[in-house]
Amino acid sequence: MNSMKHARQYWYPVAMIDELQAGQQRDTQLLDTRLTLTGDDQCGLIATANEKALLVTQACDHWWVTLCDTPLPIFDLPEAQEHERRFVPCGVVHVECSPLRAVENFLDIAHFPFVHTDVLGAEPHTEVYRYDVKVDESCDEVIASNIRFFQPQAAKSAEGGIHTEYTYRVPAPMVAVLYKTCPQKPDAWDVIALFVQPLSEDSCDVWPWMALFDNESTLSELIEFQQMIFVQDRSILENQIPRRLPIDPGIEIPTKADSTSVAYRRWLKQRGAYYGALAS
Repeated sequence: MNSMKHARQYWYPVAMIDELQAGQQRDTQLLDTRLTLTGDDQCGLIATANEKALLVTQACDHWWVTLCDTPLPIFDLPEAQEHERRFVPCGVVHVECSPLRAVENFLDIAHFPFVHTDVLGAEPHTEVYRYDVKVDESCDEVIASNIRFFQPQAAKSAEGGIHTEYTYRVPAPMVAVLYKTCPQKPDAWDVIALFVQPLSEDSCDVWPWMALFDNESTLSELIEFQQMIFVQDRSILENQIPRRLPIDPGIEIPTKADSTSVAYRRWLKQRGAYYGALAS
């Protein structure tokens, strides 16, 4: 299966729910294909490409589109049904990089002290302690767990530094979900997800989304905090060489802190998910 055919099997975010009112239109792009999005009274959103109507669905406060007539099921995120949480779609950030690079950066803990200084990390707390990572064959996902890292401000609601625990899921090549210590409810997890819309193999729109236990911060504060984090990442992502994600061993040399990245790249290669990838 070629890279484009494989990529077309999945669902991708293209807009936030309620972003387009009835009759409003917006042009966008998905997998090198131009799309027109139109708000609709009855079904909410109509998406077309080359005058063909595409399948559309809702998930996690976003509209999702696929270019396939028989797509794979969209990933499951049970926390999106826990209505005691605050659901926060954080808008969109455009990045000139491979969509796979955007996902891998989200999975990378080691850069926190150097890119998100005094927020998600700080020197001298730079060590990434050994953690667990595997491919869960029962659900075909990359899972990284038992990750612990000191963070000066782990979330908008955090007061002072805490040792934060992380678990990552990668349920689709361009979707990553983070479960992390909740400052306001220590017996629960906050959820932060990254939904990536691949415009091309070298550019993408990134739609962060959160499901939090935070009754103190305003919606604007929560969105601004998450946007700040990802804008800090953008300059790093746009200067990475090569622009596409290398998934063959030997092109880049990993360290022990890169265990999740190694598993993610191996998982992509095993599934033929080469769209946005550099392979020898």
